[in-house]
Amino acid sequence: MLTFDIPLAERMRPKSLDEYCGQEHLMKKGAPLRSLIEFGRVPSCVLYGPPGVGKTTLVRLIAKHTDRSLLEINAVTAKVAELRDLVEEAKRLKVMGGGVSALAFVDELYHFNSSQQNVLLPSVEKGDLILIGTTTENPRYEINKTLLSRMVIFDLKPLEPQELLPLLRRALSDRERGLGVLEVQASDEVLANIAASSGGDVRQALMRLEASTSFVAATGGSLLTDEAVEQTVGDANVRFDRQGDDHYSIISAMIKSIRGSDPDAAVYWLARLLAGGEDIRFICRRILISAAEDIGLADPTAIQVAAAAVYAADMTGLPEARIILSEAVIYLSAAPKSNSAYLAVDKAGEEIKRGELQPVPHHLKPDGSGYLYPHDDPRHWLPQQYMERPRRYYHPGEMGYEREIAARLRKFWRRFSSPLGA
Repeated sequence: MLTFDIPLAERMRPKSLDEYCGQEHLMKKGAPLRSLIEFGRVPSCVLYGPPGVGKTTLVRLIAKHTDRSLLEINAVTAKVAELRDLVEEAKRLKVMGGGVSALAFVDELYHFNSSQQNVLLPSVEKGDLILIGTTTENPRYEINKTLLSRMVIFDLKPLEPQELLPLLRRALSDRERGLGVLEVQASDEVLANIAASSGGDVRQALMRLEASTSFVAATGGSLLTDEAVEQTVGDANVRFDRQGDDHYSIISAMIKSIRGSDPDAAVYWLARLLAGGEDIRFICRRILISAAEDIGLADPTAIQVAAAAVYAADMTGLPEARIILSEAVIYLSAAPKSNSAYLAVDKAGEEIKRGELQPVPHHLKPDGSGYLYPHDDPRHWLPQQYMERPRRYYHPGEMGYEREIAARLRKFWRRFSSPLGA
């Protein structure tokens, strides 16, 4: 008998590999992970991906289709003693199963400390168990390298709307596991909108479908509409973790869009950061850095625009600050680009690291003599040595105001007449 106390996402968990939704790069016929499952030889591995993309479901399908015992434990709550018990149970099951290793499923594997990982290492190495860990955090950074060297990483991706649509259709019509008994209909367009608003999260998509369909049925309706979905579950689910990979990936996308002079992309990624609740000062810092690093002297006013926007955004706060930050991001995207200042200071820094520690020329010291005051000359410049061994670090670009800078410097210094200089 169907009980609506069990969430739709749980009821609709796939019972076969063919029912599994998404992850075509791993799970379509002939793909790596599916082939290993069908062959029965899945290695110890990490399933890495955001919430709701099918990691736990995949672990259970692996156990079912390889005919292996499944031992489950959560890395957040597990103690070393529990892990030792799990290892002993896995050894016992292997003996009883004629040498077939059990699957040890560890949810949120990255929470394991060194002591916990040390308990599992020998068993993973000897094959006493097959360790499958799931994680929403990048295992390449978060998991001990010793353990990770014994495991394969499979990256799972947020699902595309077209991948979710068949599942939503099936869930709406299925009378045994789904919502079919409610006898509510929906167009493909409405279901596609639910899929698109779910942020690639299967669980979120099914929750939205279940809540809105139940609302329609409870009010005596038989047709699910966009309005009913909006009334029930509101805005789209914005996938964003201020402490995780999204935090760095999205800000990186915004900065690279500014650098690539694409204002539309830059504004989109800015809006994603704001919708996800990113700290406005973090965004402001990145905008300031971009103004200096990527626009630089091609448009010296860019950093003034960025600094003014940062001040104004801090003074006004959200939601109005979004307009100010949008103006800054669009200006920086459209501005001419130069990274000459960034390259210059890095080149000088590299030489200093290699031991290029020049003494200050005597005439430049506070108590030195022989210094020539440039403003005494009508040109406001006099030939004078400012380094004991002159070096060329700054190479003006060809964009915007920097062309004027280059022309002026060529009048003063011979080294600027050559593209490479001294």
